Amino acid sequence: MSETDVDAVTLEILRNQLESVAEEMGQVLITGSYSPNIKERQDCSTALFDAEGRMIAQAEHIPVHLGAMPEAVDAVRERDPKPGDVFVLNDPFDGGTHLPDVTLVSPLAPEEEIVGYAVSRAHHADVGGMTPGSMPAGAREIYQEGLRLPPTRLVAGGDVVEDVMALILANVRTPDERRADLRAQIAANERAEERLGDLIDEHGELVLDAFDAVIDYSRERIASEIRDLPDGTYTARDVLEGDGVLEHESGVDPESVEIPIETSVTVDGDEILVDFEGTADQVPGNLNAPLAVAKSAVYFVVRCVTDPEIPPNQGCYDPVTLRVPEGSLLNPELPAAVVGGNVETSQRVTDVVLAAFGEAVPNRVPAGGQGTMNNLIVGSRTGSFTYYETIGGGFGARPTKDGMDGVQVGMTNTLNTPVEALETAYPLHVERYGLRPNSGGDGRFRGGLGLERSVTVQEDATVSLLTERRRIPPAGLAGGKDGAVGRNLVDGEPVAAKTSVDVDAGTTVTVLTPGGGGHGDPAERDPELRERDRLDEKVEEAQEGETVDDV
Repeated sequence: MSETDVDAVTLEILRNQLESVAEEMGQVLITGSYSPNIKERQDCSTALFDAEGRMIAQAEHIPVHLGAMPEAVDAVRERDPKPGDVFVLNDPFDGGTHLPDVTLVSPLAPEEEIVGYAVSRAHHADVGGMTPGSMPAGAREIYQEGLRLPPTRLVAGGDVVEDVMALILANVRTPDERRADLRAQIAANERAEERLGDLIDEHGELVLDAFDAVIDYSRERIASEIRDLPDGTYTARDVLEGDGVLEHESGVDPESVEIPIETSVTVDGDEILVDFEGTADQVPGNLNAPLAVAKSAVYFVVRCVTDPEIPPNQGCYDPVTLRVPEGSLLNPELPAAVVGGNVETSQRVTDVVLAAFGEAVPNRVPAGGQGTMNNLIVGSRTGSFTYYETIGGGFGARPTKDGMDGVQVGMTNTLNTPVEALETAYPLHVERYGLRPNSGGDGRFRGGLGLERSVTVQEDATVSLLTERRRIPPAGLAGGKDGAVGRNLVDGEPVAAKTSVDVDAGTTVTVLTPGGGGHGDPAERDPELRERDRLDEKVEEAQEGETVDDV
């Protein structure tokens, strides 16, 4: 029971109403945006915070966005926000995650006094930098990745600061699209203030009491779940397959470059300590992940191995402590390049922390998922368009059921861009989009299948790829087989996992995403399930002279 005076029934009503405000914010943003990346893929997140900067409610959007939002609110609160202001930021060293994720933070003051903050974060398809799409594979410092915005008033006293808007639009390749998407974010935040005002009109000061009550409720529930985990220290290690720079240095074998991430997870009563001592120092390429990103991944895993139904807010984070060495891959120092850390390193942090928890609660942890977001960026060198997509793959098999096919895994939760929308919005033609047979690891329960996405570019462009699991497969568990590694092809020829390349009109880019690992001894798989796999064309027999990877 909460320490506040809010009774249980009223608390449940108000909790759902606050969460509905965050959800409605998301709907306003999605329906009001212009770019397919936000309107179709829904690469955005919304949340409510109290006046102290504690998250009280979130929409079920993107894990890597949401767990990092408190730093954005803290950064804005240091700037003396006033009612009617909206701050814009994307600086990973001052409240952001990576530059394409642009965050708007608005003080909520339905009755003139600030009682909370509305936050919307959306991935903008271009924010400047050395390549279209602002995700250059070879970036060595953040200045190459795009326009860097510390918390800045985009709206002051209810009016857009046109000089700030003009400054932003002058530094991006698709200014009309950026302006429309920023307007949609402003509208989403305005909706939060309107709806919070409605709740205060209906319930009075009880709404503000509910802020404390919902946080207390989640903290108590998560603490109870943690107490049920076996005390002890559990360790795991995994690696990234290069950073887009190290593997291209003279005299280096690209196949040998590995960047370690090590963790020890200590469960002690109702608290968890996650220590990343032993993780690599920050790297010259762009896979460095700001501390806020590492926090997001850890918070996500803790929710997965406890009870995902616990209302997500600050109370879920309070029992979890991180130790991350300064200057390391997961706590880099300026001017580190970081754009890939948000999308790829976050996935590996998720994998390694899940693996550590797998020692404690093996019945709650799946085999390895695809472990990458398979970032594909195609942009015109004249600035006429930028297309961005994260492509789904295989979910790892679970202790009691198969993994899911062709889904987003881990720190992302976006949709795909429908073929019709993609071809309408961009000079691109989709040649193939389907599941990859044989890509899920065999086992008592089979890993999910990866995808194949093949796109022909119809005008000269720059293609950037930021991907992982191209050498080291998603791991099987308990005797299950590994999932298939992914592959990247340009006109049928393999290219590096992390690359930016100029291509001519008519070039076809293909991304084959990894499958999930299998769980359990393959000999124990139900024969009926094996027959269903064959009928569903999840598996194909290799012909004489070819391997399964060739099929």
